[in-house]
Order: sequence, then structure tokens, then C-alpha cells
Amino acid sequence: MAALVLAFELAGIFAFAVSGALMAIRKDFDVVGIVLLAGITALGGGVARDVIIGATPPVAFTNLGYFLMPVAAAAVTFFAHPAIERLATAVLVFDAAGLGLFCVTGTVKSLAYGLSPLPAAVLGVVTGVGGGVLRDVLAREIPALVRPDGELYAVPAVAGALTVALLWSHDLRGPWTAAGAAVLIFVFRLVAMARRWHAPTAWRRR
Repeated sequence: MAALVLAFELAGIFAFAVSGALMAIRKDFDVVGIVLLAGITALGGGVARDVIIGATPPVAFTNLGYFLMPVAAAAVTFFAHPAIERLATAVLVFDAAGLGLFCVTGTVKSLAYGLSPLPAAVLGVVTGVGGGVLRDVLAREIPALVRPDGELYAVPAVAGALTVALLWSHDLRGPWTAAGAAVLIFVFRLVAMARRWHAPTAWRRR
């Protein structure tokens, strides 16, 4: 299971780092800014999770691969961004992939550290949305997590994290379970963007 979590986290790091690098390029950041925003986007949520569950120092500071993956993703994006940008919503697609992968790994790692299903799911969501929120704040964008006109973001994350936590609590564990939950979040997010599903806002009397 540890190998599965590592593989998922590295894939999530790459996806989030690409989304961060693309955002930096769109904002005309220099090469240092591109690498920094890619790294913060990729590692921010996982660092927050590790600090909360007491897994210190966070794995992002003890595993060289966690540092090299954002740099590699930033380098690829730096040179290949014209091709990547041909995707109509490249940042959002890579962000959705990272969201799915990180929500799953965050929930699984929190369960492994002894948390009950609900708190573990909450930390899974924190792992998934943390880096994207930091990316948007640093790029002076309203975070997708709280935009009133934005498509569902937290809801797919919560649905996927709860699915993982409940399945794990019933001993339904394994790579297919984790992969299925990650795909659920990814597809849910993409469908929400395509169909423009929004979370309700506060009721106002007319």
C-alpha cells in the first residue's frame, strides 16, 4: 500500500505542478516564479496534511523525488506550454487530476495514522485543495474552491474522500479501490465544469 500511495502522490505532484506552472506562465512569471508556483501548488496540501497528522518532517522535505517532480513538471511545461495550452482548459484539467489523486492519498495516509473515517476524509480534502488554493492566491486569482461563479470543486473532493474512507473502514482496500475513487473525483470535476454545476449560495429575499 505504501508503494501505491507513493505512486499516486508522485502522479498528483506532477499534475498539480503542471497546473501551477501553466498559471505562472499565463501570469508572465519568470523562470524562478514558474518553478516556485509549480512546487507550492504540488506540495502545499501534502505538507499541511503531514503537519496536522504529526508525520514530521513532512515527506516533501525527506524524499528527494517530491522535490524533483515539481521541477521536472515545471521544465516540461516551460518548454512545451504552447502545445499544452492548446487544451482548452489545461490548468483545470491538470488541477482536476491532481485533486483526485491527492484526495485519495491524503485520506489513505490519514487512515494509516489512526484517524477515523470522517477526519481522514477531511484531511484528504485538505490535501487535495490546499495546493490549488495557494496557487490561486499567489497568482492573485479568486481560489476555485470559493468562487461563487465557479463549478463544483470541493463537492467532488468530499465525495471521493468519503468514498475512500468508507471503503477502507469496511476493509475494501487495494489499488483498484484507490484508483476508482481518484477517477470518480476527476470525472465528477470535469463533468461539473462541462455542465457548469454550481454550489448553491445564500438565499436572498426578492
